[in-house]
Amino acid sequence: MGSNRTIVWFRRDLRIEDNPALAAAARDGSVFPVFIWCPKEEGQFYPGRVSRWWLKQSLAHLDQSLKSLGAKLVLIKTDSTLNALLECVNAIQATKVVFNHLYDPVSLVRDHNIKEKLVELGISVKSYNGDLLYEPWELYDEKGHAFTTFDPFWERCLHKQMEPVSLIPPWQLIPAKGKVERCSIEDLGLENELEKPSNALLGRAWSPGWGNANKALTEFMDKQLLNYSKNRQKVGGDSTSLLSPYLHFGELSVRKVFQMARVKQISWGNEGNSVGKESVTLFLRAIGLREYSRYLCFNFPFTHERALLGHLSFFPWNADPSNFKTWRQGRTGYPLVDAGMRELWATGWMHNRIRVIVSSFAVKMLLLPWKWGMK
Repeated sequence: MGSNRTIVWFRRDLRIEDNPALAAAARDGSVFPVFIWCPKEEGQFYPGRVSRWWLKQSLAHLDQSLKSLGAKLVLIKTDSTLNALLECVNAIQATKVVFNHLYDPVSLVRDHNIKEKLVELGISVKSYNGDLLYEPWELYDEKGHAFTTFDPFWERCLHKQMEPVSLIPPWQLIPAKGKVERCSIEDLGLENELEKPSNALLGRAWSPGWGNANKALTEFMDKQLLNYSKNRQKVGGDSTSLLSPYLHFGELSVRKVFQMARVKQISWGNEGNSVGKESVTLFLRAIGLREYSRYLCFNFPFTHERALLGHLSFFPWNADPSNFKTWRQGRTGYPLVDAGMRELWATGWMHNRIRVIVSSFAVKMLLLPWKWGMK
């Protein structure tokens, strides 16, 4: 073990298993795990009520796991992530800061600026891929251009050599010594008193946290995956994996999901089970679409502000706030659309088929600006 004093900056990688940044820090010396909540820097991507509830539960779960390994998660609420990190650096006399990549435009700019400043101050900074199968800059066509359609992108992914998954978390963490102004999980302000009654209902349907994510993954692989090809279009019941929130918050390693599914696919293929083999192909395609969304964010960072296709730049949208409010609240009069939006309000989730329907209804029927729906 090395002698570095390393700050592990947690974001949407709230797990100890297959966490490259945490693993690297644990190998190098003492560790100072920190989560920094800076609402001002979230901008237009500020998380909604359900996302903030999930984040709160997941942080509590992560803290318990880190404590069991010997290091407590430090929670900080601030107006400047950079200033908070610098405070941590000074408090423990840190020699290194590590984190896992994010790919949305806000995070890309913030992370670049923070890394630049820390390096100027002589602090070593290392960042890792903890969210994707492959980094966006590793996948290009034969001409060296970024893919603009999904199928060739996913074909390239499937033909690359996968990195092995580090399934075993660090068996022990040596905590770095130092004091910073930290806060409790309640003081982060991730939910207010008005939201708590609604949020209490979420706990009946969901169990956030990386340990629960692994249980959900195992249950899906053992019970639902085999018939995924038959059931995935059904909008009721557990017809899909329900793993998306666990992947979003990094409670689940996408590499682990991919490799567990591939093992099933190979096994069913050897058994001549065509249904199971097709189920895995379709499930992995859904994983691929998630990858592709991050890929587009990185290679075409303007897509959160304007259309990827230039001929749609001057589309005559109908910017009607009343129609937008009606759509958001599930009061359009179209039963399937309204049911989907109300499910989203109540549970924070909707089936991917319904997501397509409600978003298509908004932009193709109501002609609402797509950026309104994105936000």
